[in-house]
Amino acid sequence: MQEYIVYMGAKPAGDFSASAIHIDMLQQVFGSRASNSLVRSYKRSFNGFVAKLTEEKFSGMDGVVSIFPNEKKQLHTTRSWDFVGFPQQVKRTSVESDIIIGVLDTGIWPESDSFDDEGFGPPPSKWIGTCQGFSNFTCNNKIIGAKYYRSSGQFGQEDLQSPRDSEGHGTHTASTAAGGLVSMASLMGFGLGTARGGVPSARIAVYKICWSDGCFDADILAAFDDAIADGVDIISISVGGKTENYFEDPIAIGAFHAMKKRILTSASAGNDGPVLASITNFSPWSLSVAASTIDRDFFTKVQLGDSNVFEGVSINTFELNDMYPLIYGGDAPNTAAGFSGNRSRFCLPRTLNPNLVKGKIVLCDIKTSGTGAFLAGAVGALMADTLPKDSSRSYPLPASHLSARDGSSIGNYINSTSNPTASIFKSTEVSDTLAPYVVSFSSRPDITAPGVRILAAWPPIAPVSEVKGDNREVLYNIISGTSMSCPHASGAAAYIKSFNPTWSPAAIKSALMTTVLKNPEAEFAYGAGNIDPVKAIDPGLVYDADEIDYVKYLCGQGYSTRALRLVTGDNGVCSAATNGTVWNLNYPSFALSSLTKESITGMFNRTVTNVGSSVSTYKATVIGAPEGLDIQVEPSILSFTSLMQKLSFVLKVEGKVGDNIVSASLVWDDGVHQVRTPLLYSHPSHKIPESWCSCGTIYKI
Repeated sequence: MQEYIVYMGAKPAGDFSASAIHIDMLQQVFGSRASNSLVRSYKRSFNGFVAKLTEEKFSGMDGVVSIFPNEKKQLHTTRSWDFVGFPQQVKRTSVESDIIIGVLDTGIWPESDSFDDEGFGPPPSKWIGTCQGFSNFTCNNKIIGAKYYRSSGQFGQEDLQSPRDSEGHGTHTASTAAGGLVSMASLMGFGLGTARGGVPSARIAVYKICWSDGCFDADILAAFDDAIADGVDIISISVGGKTENYFEDPIAIGAFHAMKKRILTSASAGNDGPVLASITNFSPWSLSVAASTIDRDFFTKVQLGDSNVFEGVSINTFELNDMYPLIYGGDAPNTAAGFSGNRSRFCLPRTLNPNLVKGKIVLCDIKTSGTGAFLAGAVGALMADTLPKDSSRSYPLPASHLSARDGSSIGNYINSTSNPTASIFKSTEVSDTLAPYVVSFSSRPDITAPGVRILAAWPPIAPVSEVKGDNREVLYNIISGTSMSCPHASGAAAYIKSFNPTWSPAAIKSALMTTVLKNPEAEFAYGAGNIDPVKAIDPGLVYDADEIDYVKYLCGQGYSTRALRLVTGDNGVCSAATNGTVWNLNYPSFALSSLTKESITGMFNRTVTNVGSSVSTYKATVIGAPEGLDIQVEPSILSFTSLMQKLSFVLKVEGKVGDNIVSASLVWDDGVHQVRTPLLYSHPSHKIPESWCSCGTIYKI
C-alpha cells in the first residue's frame, strides 16, 4: 500500500489525543492492523495524519478535508543585497534579534561562519522549539532550533540522519535570509566580498525536509506543523511541486495555517519558466518569488588549436593551462551500453565511451550538468545549444556553455583537422549592465528577488557543482534558482516585521509588492517588480487581508462549506453573502481575462489601510494603460485622517485591445509614498499564471 496524507483541517479546540483519534479512524478500515498503518500524526498546528492505505477507503469519511498521496517535491551575498539597495549600514531595530525565520530545506551546516552566535543573547522567550541534538550537531543562539523529518524511515547512502546539511541547498538559503556578516567570502576568488543575510541579527530555526531523493509531502507538512507551533515569524521554503487543489498541496495547507497564526510563508515560484502557467506555489496567502539577475556575470573562453577563441558562460574555477585533444560526443558513443551517436552527442550519463573520451575535451549538443562527460573521464566539456545564456553555473570539470553557432564552428574545426585540440580558460567575472531582469528559467510570480549567481554559505562536504565526485571543498558557493530568490524575500519580510511586528502576513506581502523597483520588462515577466526592502518598511498604504477574506475567496472558488468548516475550525457557511469573487480578494494586484477580444469589462473592489502619515491625501494615477482600454478609479482621491484608517475604492476596466496580453499599473501617491499595483489583462489563448489567479481572473484553480 502507498502512503497517503489525510488532511483534517484545523486542530480541535482543547485537549485531544491526535494519535488515538487517527488510530480509531484507521481501525474502522483496517481493524487490529490500524496501528501498523499509521505513519505520523499532525497535531500541533493542524489536524491530520499519514498512513499506509488505499485512497478509496477514506473517501467521504467524516472530518476529512482531503486525501492525497505522499508525493515528492523538488528543491527549486556579497553583492545581491547591495544590488537591491539594501546596504550593510541600513537602518535596523533591536527587535530584529527577536525575529525567527523557519527554514524548511536540506538542513544546515552549523559550523559555518555565517551562523556564528557571537554577540547573541538567549533565544526570544516566545520560542518553544527544540534542537534535535546529536554528537555531530549542536544549536547555538543563532541557530536556535533544528529538526529533521523522514516519514519513510529510509535514508540514502549520502543522507546524514540529523539536521546537518550534506547537499548545500539549505545552508545556502538560510545564510541568504539571515546569515551573519563574513568578510572576504568567495567561491575560490569569485564574488569576493562580505557575505551577509538580509537580517543578520535574526535567529534561524531549521526544519530538514529534503534528502538526496527529494522532499516528500508528509515531511513538509510535519515541518509546518512544528514550525507554526514553535514560534517562528517567517517561514522560508524553496521547494515546489504541482497541484491545482489548495488542500492537496502541503505547502498551501501549511501556509494557510501559518497565516492564521500571522506567520508569512515565502515560497519559490519554480524553475520551469518562461512558459505560461508554470508557477508551482500560488496560494494567495503565501508569497511567491521569481528569480532576477544581479550585476555580476561570469564568462568562460575557449581556445581551439587554430587559435580561434569563443566565449561562453559558466563558473569555471579550474585552470587547464594546456591544450587537450578535442572530440565530438556524437563520435564517441558507448555502443557496449547500447547507445548510438544520436544519443552520445548530448553527453548524458553512460552514453559516452570512456575509452574514446578520457583525457579529452568533449563537444556536446546540449547544456547538461556535465555529469556524463565527467564520469566518462573527460578533461573538459563544451556545451553548445540555443538555450538562453543568462544563467551561469559550476560544473564538475572545466566547461563552457556556448551558442549553437559557436558549437557549429567548433564542430567544423573538429571535422577539418586531423588532431583537433582545445583549452578552457578560468572564468572571468564581469559586470552585467542589463541587470536586473527576470532570468529565463524562472516561473512568473507575485514578486521578484535576486536569484542568479548568488554567493552564500556552503557545507565543505557538499560538491560545488552538486555532482557527486566533485571533490572541491569550499565554504561559500555561487548558485542560481528561485530557491535563491525566495530567501531574499524571506529576509526582506523579516526586516519589515522587525519594524512592524503587529502586521499581518498580507500587510507584509503588500508592502513588498507595492514598493518594488519596477523592471523594464512587462508585469507578466516579473510580477509586481524587484524587492526594495528599505522602501517596504514604510509603504504608506497596505492591502490587508485576514483568514475570513481567504475563506470568502475559497467559497467563490467552489470549495464546500463542509471542507472550509474543517479547515477553519468554525461554523461558517458559504452563502451569497460570503461567496467572494476572485476579483474582490483584497490583493495588491489586478488580473482580468476575457473570453473575447471584442470587449473587456472588469470591476475590482479594494480597501487600503493607512500605515504612513496620520493625515494624508493620495491621488490615483494609471500608468501605461494600453490603447483602447479605459481604466477608471473611483474615488480617485483618498483622504486619511488617522493611522490604520481604511478606505475603499473601485477600479473599473472597459474597452478593447488587440494584443493577447497587456499590462498597466495603478499608483496611489501622497507626495511621499508611491503605492504601485500592477494590472494584467490576458486573452484565454495566453493563460494568466496561477499566481495572478488569486487576485482576479475568471480561471478557477
